[in-house]
Amino acid sequence: MKLRYSQTSPFVRKVLMAAHEIGLADRIEISPTDVWSPDSPIVRENPLSKIPTLLTDDGMVLFDSPVIVEYLDSLHDGRKLIPAIGPARWLALRQQALGDGICDAGVLRRVETLRPANLRSADWDSRQRAAIFRAFDRLEVEAGDLPDPEGQTVGGLAVLSAMGYMDFRFAHEPWRTGRPALARWFDGAARRASFEATLPPRE
Repeated sequence: MKLRYSQTSPFVRKVLMAAHEIGLADRIEISPTDVWSPDSPIVRENPLSKIPTLLTDDGMVLFDSPVIVEYLDSLHDGRKLIPAIGPARWLALRQQALGDGICDAGVLRRVETLRPANLRSADWDSRQRAAIFRAFDRLEVEAGDLPDPEGQTVGGLAVLSAMGYMDFRFAHEPWRTGRPALARWFDGAARRASFEATLPPRE
């Protein structure tokens, strides 16, 4: 399998953490991809020209990260990252949506900083920031529902990736303040080998 990726994408990180958790990381060839280049091969594989994009061994092209993680989760017989049925499934998927939503807002904020100063919108940035911290407030209230660090789910990985992205791109906006339960959960989960193996480069 080949994964179109960037080291700094939180969505790619979620996929790679999942691959490490289920023992498939060594089956994935990672291919650095510039989604902004019109000559990038990704434009022929994914019409959205977004990462992560997975090229499977049997010729399928899969995107985006929830689809890729579900596909990878189907390739092993161990403990599933996505529970098959019942409340545990819906909790994991809802946590994934919340973690991915934080990452969506964070990436939008990051892209905004790359625009010329006269084209940036403070209101737009404020809106995305508010969404991020509302999500962290909800996660603090529901920290007890997050998976045990030794038994991760796709929801836990998504939330973990979101926290890591905030530390990477927005360290000046500490999400831990006033959220002790969430911070404790992160401290435990961040010791997982899958988290340490997918750290973004220091810039």
